[in-house]
Amino acid sequence: MNEYTDSKLVNLYQNGDENALEILINRHQREIFTYIFYKILNKDLANDIFQDAFMKIIVTLKKGKYNEEGKFILWAKRIAHNLVIDHYRLKAKNRNISETTYSNEEFSILDMIQETSENIEESLITHQINSDLAKLLVQLPEKQQEVIKLRFFDNMSFKEIADHTECSINTTLGRVRYALINLRKIKDENNIILTR
Repeated sequence: MNEYTDSKLVNLYQNGDENALEILINRHQREIFTYIFYKILNKDLANDIFQDAFMKIIVTLKKGKYNEEGKFILWAKRIAHNLVIDHYRLKAKNRNISETTYSNEEFSILDMIQETSENIEESLITHQINSDLAKLLVQLPEKQQEVIKLRFFDNMSFKEIADHTECSINTTLGRVRYALINLRKIKDENNIILTR
């Protein structure tokens, strides 16, 4: 199977052959990771973006939305590139903005003030969201609960989760994906809104 083209492997994966995805990942992971790393210059962050990119690739392939306009690697890099752009947009959005535009001032006093505590309303909303989320999580199969907790509550990377659960990255990605699909379904069935 290693000698198959990317196009053939994508086709096999879309038809249920999980090994085809593993070969695709192994074949291109170094090039995609390197591409992300040289744009981010932070190994841990590059690793997270790399894993998010493969999650997006998997979801797109599973939905059958991959159109072969060119090479798989170029398409995968475009996904990675968009996630890098998203990262920088988010970073720029969260920068402190001074109340003054005078360039000769070193800093603004407002830049020094940080609101660390939530007000009572925000605290109640956060508590309600966490309570609703806990109710949703217990309805998932045990292994899916575990990967969601490790990924989103313990902030583990997919590789760390794979090591921790003694599973392949492919299995881990699959569990997270199915857990998110199931959570969405349960949330909709119970008319729960998890946004502020």
